[in-house]
Amino acid sequence: MALPPVRSITLGVPGAHPLGRLAIERAAKDLHQAEEAFASAGYVVQTVRLSTRPVLEDMAGATPAVLASYAEELSGLLSEAGVAFCSLGPVPLEVAGERAGLVVGMVAGHEAVNCTVEVATAKRGVDVAAARAAAEVMGELARGTDQGLGNFNFAAVACMPPGAPFFPAAYHRGPAQLTVALQGASTVAAALAGGASLAEVTGRARLLLVERGAPVVALAQRVAAELGLAFGGIDLSPAPQGSDSIAAAMELAGLGRVGSPGTLALAGQLTAALRGTGLPTCGYCGLMLPVLEDAVLAQRWEEGLVGTDQLLAYSAVCGTGLDTVPLPGDATTDQMARLICDVATMSYRLGKPLSARLLPAPGRKAGQRTDFSSPYLTNTVIQALA
Repeated sequence: MALPPVRSITLGVPGAHPLGRLAIERAAKDLHQAEEAFASAGYVVQTVRLSTRPVLEDMAGATPAVLASYAEELSGLLSEAGVAFCSLGPVPLEVAGERAGLVVGMVAGHEAVNCTVEVATAKRGVDVAAARAAAEVMGELARGTDQGLGNFNFAAVACMPPGAPFFPAAYHRGPAQLTVALQGASTVAAALAGGASLAEVTGRARLLLVERGAPVVALAQRVAAELGLAFGGIDLSPAPQGSDSIAAAMELAGLGRVGSPGTLALAGQLTAALRGTGLPTCGYCGLMLPVLEDAVLAQRWEEGLVGTDQLLAYSAVCGTGLDTVPLPGDATTDQMARLICDVATMSYRLGKPLSARLLPAPGRKAGQRTDFSSPYLTNTVIQALA
């Protein structure tokens, strides 16, 4: 049986901000021991990551300069400890309208640091001011970071619980815990290879998800116990990366190209499989359709088969919302805020976690190609915004 790549092993850190050297070193030690255990079992671990309590809860009164300095110090500690990424959690919805701008100084220039802004919660609903503040952050990061790539480490999040392993949405509450996420597009591809009717998709995908996911869960549970950590679950979202494409995997069913009629039904069937494994899950645990992280999906976007409306529709039955969506460099705050509100409203109404990670391409207009140099991104043509 082919072993799926492990996209991330994420450790939730219980300590309050500011985190010092000792806390980072202890967490990194646990992460690297977990990484070694997975490697010994034959798994390729792509990244190890830390998620923390929301920084602007613990450092609510900190100035922009203090927060930027903290992010700089933390980046250095992470680099020394061999930890690729750290998520500092969301700006709470209650203060997002006034405090979201503080995220810019923490993310800009610090590739390891991820932050989010909360734009909807189950208790308070959708906050339009928070959505606008998140859009303003996106604009500032587009203008103020190299190629606008600061937005790769930032998202607006809606109804997002703690304990998710995927970034940038991850954050933590409670005692230290371990979570894992797979790069699972290849698992869906194996399940649908040779063609599958809609009626067959859920059963075939569920069978293979359990076959490949259960050993990961068992290993993670054992490792967590040995390290004295809680195990928070596995996010089975079949994440793609470049040519390891979830869009290509879906098309193996033989039901047409992604974006054609039947795509939403297929997405729903796959999500039923992801939610029906009986494994201890966490995070999104849904179909993940990040435009710029998936070579075939980026092609379908360029062909006009997929756009923001389709992605939002698919999010009603699956996935993560709008993820790594390319926008014109001159996209306005109002335009981005409306997109964020669409995602937030769907999340709140359906009671499911969604996020918006939008990437305005500086200097590029609708009809032109993006020119991002990140190894994590595939370039495509930018669609116009209404």
